[in-house]
Amino acid sequence: MVRVAKKTIKGKTYYYLEHTVRKNAKRTTKSKYLGSKIPKNIDALKKDFLFELDKEKWFNYFDEIKRNYNAEQKATPKSAREKESREFSVRFTYNTQRIEGSTLTLQETADLLEHGISPSGKPIGDAKEAEAHDKLFQEMLKFRGDLSQQLVEDWNWKLLKDTKPDIAGKIRRHGVRIGRSEFTPPTPVELQPSLNDFFDWYRAAEAKANPVELAGLVHLKFVTIHPFADGNGRISRLMMNFVLHRNGYPMLNIEYKGRSSYYSSLERSQLSKDERPFLNWFLRRYRRQHSRLVVTEQ
Repeated sequence: MVRVAKKTIKGKTYYYLEHTVRKNAKRTTKSKYLGSKIPKNIDALKKDFLFELDKEKWFNYFDEIKRNYNAEQKATPKSAREKESREFSVRFTYNTQRIEGSTLTLQETADLLEHGISPSGKPIGDAKEAEAHDKLFQEMLKFRGDLSQQLVEDWNWKLLKDTKPDIAGKIRRHGVRIGRSEFTPPTPVELQPSLNDFFDWYRAAEAKANPVELAGLVHLKFVTIHPFADGNGRISRLMMNFVLHRNGYPMLNIEYKGRSSYYSSLERSQLSKDERPFLNWFLRRYRRQHSRLVVTEQ
C-alpha cells in the first residue's frame, strides 16, 4: 500500500510517497518526494506512483523475456523457426479477424491459409480478408523501414482492396461509431492533426520507451484515432507486433476468447483519456502470454 511519509529536517517538514516492495525475499522501500505540503491530488499521485513501480517490475520481466526468446531462437533450426512463425500467423490472423466479426473458425482459417481450402458456407469476404491479413503479416515481418502514415495507409489498402475497394487505404471523410463502445472517435477534420501528433509522438517515444510499453501505446493511440472506415483494430494490432518484432521481442496474439477484458480496457482508456487502464491490461497480458520465458522471480 502506498503511504504518505513525513520527514522533519532542520525544523522543516517534507512529505514523500512510500511503498515497500519485495524482491528476492528482501524488502525495499521506494519513495517519491511530494514537497513541503501534501498536494490536493494526492490520490491520483498515489495511483501514478504505484503504476510506475509496477511498470519497473514488468520491464525487468520483459528484459528477461527478450533475452530468453532470442537465445531460444538462435538455438532453433531455421525450418523449425519458420514453422513456428507460420503457426503464429495463422493464430494471429484468426484472432484479429474474429475480434472484428469474421465467422471463420481457427480450423477453417488454418485450412484456408495452409492448404488453400475455402470454408464452406462462410462469407467470401471473411476468407479474402483472412488471406490478405496473412499475406500482410508476412510482409510486415520482412519490412525494414519504420512506421509512417503512408505505410499504414498501404497496409489498410492491402487488407481491404479485394473486399471494400471504395474505402481501402483511405483516411475516412465521415464520422464513425465503434460497436459495443460508448467512445466516439475523432471527427474527419480532426484526423490529420491527430495523425501528425501520433507520428511525432512515436518518433520521440521510440528512443526512450520500453518497446513492450511502446507497442501497447501504439495500439491504443492509433485505434483511438480510428482514421479508417474499417480495419483500424487489425492495423493497430499489426503495428503493435511490428514494434515488438522490430525490437527483438516475441509478438503478442490478442485472443478472441479474451475479448471482453480487451474491449473493456480499451474503452476505459478512451473515455477517460488515461492510458493506464489499457496499458495495465496490455502489460499483464504480455507477461502472462510469455510466462514460460520468465525463469527468475522478480
